[in-house]
Amino acid sequence: MSTATITVSMTINGKAIGPVQVPETLMMIDFLHEYAHLTGTRLGCGQGVCRACVVIIDRDDGHSEEMRTCITGVGYFNGRTLRTIEGHAQRDAQGAITALSPVQQKFLDHYSFQCGYCTPGFVNAATVLIERLQRQPIARDQIETYVTDSLNDHICRCTGYVRYHQAVKQVILETPGLIKEDRA
Repeated sequence: MSTATITVSMTINGKAIGPVQVPETLMMIDFLHEYAHLTGTRLGCGQGVCRACVVIIDRDDGHSEEMRTCITGVGYFNGRTLRTIEGHAQRDAQGAITALSPVQQKFLDHYSFQCGYCTPGFVNAATVLIERLQRQPIARDQIETYVTDSLNDHICRCTGYVRYHQAVKQVILETPGLIKEDRA
């Protein structure tokens, strides 16, 4: 008995991957680990609840969204452009990290994570929020609500929520253009 396969191609962190023939039932997290050799995306619960496994899908219209990879088959990602945790930092020609993204840096500055297992999911969620605010700035008094709404579905078993929230709020406050200026 043979396993049914599909052929997929996608762009991950700016690099074209494929066409690659894979089992049609393969979950995206397994594709990332086994075929793309990107192991930063974490398998937490395996049921789509904890969101440690989320990646960012970049849509053609310039919007981005989170997508869980432990419960989403690789076929869904065929033809799409996505980013994993490995795609956030700036790198030199040899691939060495030269600068962290603003979200990554603030998480580090705030000691937001303990074990770090959930961190890739939180980085992706915060990045999607920051990109959304670049298109649609919010009033200063809405920051808490937006941060909570964006990070609320992510589970940290080490209870690092407060520091994650503080870090994201600081990124928002320090990044020009994310807050609507009051016109008094």
